[in-house]
Amino acid sequence: MIGKLGFNTKLAFGVGQAAEGLKNGAFGTFLIFYYVQVLGMPGTLAGIAVGVAVVVDAFTDPLAGSLSDNWRSNYGRRHPFMYASILPLAVSFYFLFHPMVSGDTALFVWLVVFSNATRTSMSLYHVPHIALGAEMSEDYDERSALVSFRMFFSNVGVLSVYGLGAWVFFAPTPEFQYGQLNAEAYPPFALLLAVLMALSIFWSAWGTRRLIPGLPKAAVRNHTRIARILLQVLFDIRDAMGSRSFRWLFLGVLIVFVMVGVDSGLNLFVMTYFWELPTEKLGLLLIMYPIGVMMGAFFCPAFFRRFGKKNGLIFGAFSWPFWQSLPIFLRLLGWFPENADELLLPILMAMRFVQGMCTVQANVAFGSMVADIVDEHEFETGRRQEGIFFAASSFSGKATTGIGNIISGFALDLIDWPRGTAIRTAADVPPETIVNLGLVYGPYVAAFGFVSVWCYTHYKLTRERHQLILEKLALRRSSA
Repeated sequence: MIGKLGFNTKLAFGVGQAAEGLKNGAFGTFLIFYYVQVLGMPGTLAGIAVGVAVVVDAFTDPLAGSLSDNWRSNYGRRHPFMYASILPLAVSFYFLFHPMVSGDTALFVWLVVFSNATRTSMSLYHVPHIALGAEMSEDYDERSALVSFRMFFSNVGVLSVYGLGAWVFFAPTPEFQYGQLNAEAYPPFALLLAVLMALSIFWSAWGTRRLIPGLPKAAVRNHTRIARILLQVLFDIRDAMGSRSFRWLFLGVLIVFVMVGVDSGLNLFVMTYFWELPTEKLGLLLIMYPIGVMMGAFFCPAFFRRFGKKNGLIFGAFSWPFWQSLPIFLRLLGWFPENADELLLPILMAMRFVQGMCTVQANVAFGSMVADIVDEHEFETGRRQEGIFFAASSFSGKATTGIGNIISGFALDLIDWPRGTAIRTAADVPPETIVNLGLVYGPYVAAFGFVSVWCYTHYKLTRERHQLILEKLALRRSSA
């Protein structure tokens, strides 16, 4: 057993999540915009190219989880994969934003190849990393603290993307009033983010290396052939889906991340053309959500002790669609400040901040609840499989975000959104097209959030049952 975790260990573990935050921030906010609005690629093609990763992730995430669950080495089950991911992730991410081709077909192929290479490399790191968090502690509340650290630094990564983008690399120039339309700014932006990803992963792996001797070891298995490995992945997925609690969590989060994918794909379009925010003000609005998440993460353990993880999950899941659609609804009803009004930005910032503070309750609760399900699964089956459960969780996020990206790409073409850097301001876009953009981004997508809340009501693993499971597992291990 590892025992009580020190602050430096929690810090190192949490810092590792900054890598995914950096990737997600760039993917979510800038990738579709860059290929559609800056490079002029059709929205449908861009959405499909990013969404193709659904197929790849369906294989790589469970594979990374199953491989790390069963990996035997002097460096443990998780750390070898964390180190191995650093170089391929940094290289593939840089070239994603530095295409060396032109034309719709060539750009489509480039986007497919490097978006998938980036996400596969991230799977190699991210799945073992979050599985490591479940192994570091069995304590019901300390797990919530670990996930809070992870969520905090995830949003440090996202915040860094927004800050560096809006105020450094995409600052307005005489040629580009909106700096995000400047194609030359993207390669150096991507290079810095790639370096930051590499550093955060190394810090996390190196800073948690002392835990390796006390972490669970893989059972002795002789799966040397690829076919046997793939077959084991299928068996592990079947076992994970055998958990009723996990099935409902998995279904709920699938729905949530479809919404998040559409939001991320359209975010920069809405802020640039629907709200008409200058780049420096756009940056202020972008950072409010992750700041809210970071602030809210500190209250999660206390919130869960008072109300329980399930209620935290439901509260956060309800909050995201509510605050997402509210300003769009109010604007379309004529009850919101006009774009030139000085009150517009402060009100939008306040709403995004509150949305982040509330929604993080769901993010932290979900990660902690999956760790609890791992204990329940071990109690029921005798197998410890953090990797496959967190791989399924990771896949649900990435796969459905990919579906959301596909939807956002199709939506842009469906509403006849004009492409290219010649579209400098909202005056270059038909008013009805801007209204349709707001409807897709807000109420149409947010409606699905309430379905996810219904899914979460079916989760049944309570604090009391989890404590009983831990006691029985301890007895079983001591007698083994």
